[in-house]
Amino acid sequence: MIRLYDTAKREVVPFEPGPIVKMYTCGITPYDATHLGHAATYISYDVLQRRLRDLGHETRCVRNVTDVDDDILRKARELGIHYLDLAAKETARFDDDMKALRMLSSWTEPRATSAITEIRKFIGEVLNSGHAYEVNGSVYFEVGAFEGFGSLSGFDRETMLELAAERGGNPNDPNKRDPLDFVLWQPSAEDEPAWESRWGHGRPGWHIECSVLAMRDLETSTIDLHGGGNDLIFPHHECERAQSEAATGKPFVRHWMHQAMVRMDGEKMSKSLGNLVFISDLRKNFDPMAIRLALLSFHYRDSWEWDNEIMTVAAERFENWKKVGEGSGALTSVRSFLDSDLDTPSAIEAIDEAAKAGEGVSIAAKLLGVDTIRP
Repeated sequence: MIRLYDTAKREVVPFEPGPIVKMYTCGITPYDATHLGHAATYISYDVLQRRLRDLGHETRCVRNVTDVDDDILRKARELGIHYLDLAAKETARFDDDMKALRMLSSWTEPRATSAITEIRKFIGEVLNSGHAYEVNGSVYFEVGAFEGFGSLSGFDRETMLELAAERGGNPNDPNKRDPLDFVLWQPSAEDEPAWESRWGHGRPGWHIECSVLAMRDLETSTIDLHGGGNDLIFPHHECERAQSEAATGKPFVRHWMHQAMVRMDGEKMSKSLGNLVFISDLRKNFDPMAIRLALLSFHYRDSWEWDNEIMTVAAERFENWKKVGEGSGALTSVRSFLDSDLDTPSAIEAIDEAAKAGEGVSIAAKLLGVDTIRP
């Protein structure tokens, strides 16, 4: 049995899905290259899928592409190019990095713009449920009408307001009944994409896209596991949960799993801050398997600081694992550590010990997605 930390329950609990595990991870907004924070997040969910498949499950993991939102439109405007051209270019770079890191293929990788029809229908359902209201061509979710808003994050109102202001929530919008209410549909500026709706020409809000894509592509109202970086817990995932459950009347997610941030220069690594280490740059000097090992040497729930020495250690470790060749050394220990809240650092230590003893470790390494036997 796998035990994983559940963000909503705030404790490590059994993760007991059925034969088919339906998962959703929030994907990229493609306006820049893949950085270490992205890769660390997706590698964690990749290893979880590998262990689930090792246990006999089928996994279906949907990872979206947010190809229309404030950030990508702003960047496209700065560059003077069409936002979909920017999205296509950066998504191709992202996919190339994911392939190099030996990520399992997503079940689907839907774009937000592929679901405008479903998004409009979903917003109508939220309005009909009495959880949303329209003002001047915008549709807002009314958090006061949804019992338990804030229970996923556990944050108090003051903290939620601060984070909403930091993360695009615009609590000062005078059209809102409550500063924490969030946009489901909004009018588009003159140079922004727009779609027809009964509320006027506009575009979807950020949170609505993931709710619709998850339920559409996984063909269910309740998914087994939802994740992303822990900076998405509020407002993104809190709002996703509220609007989804308001529309369907059913639990949206059985288990919430979040990845801690990678830091650089004392701050979280992010596009907005510009303190980034890109996977494509690291690949110029290091084997992608060494990059993968570097990221797995930290537990997914522990935030850590980037240091160039991390790659030196990982590259040496990878060479040591390759030298001992094929074999199942440390496999039992690795399985046990992964079942204990995805403890990849301990799993790596177990493989190190087996390799030092001269045992082949290729099978255990492959369970971590690290291929030590290649031409």
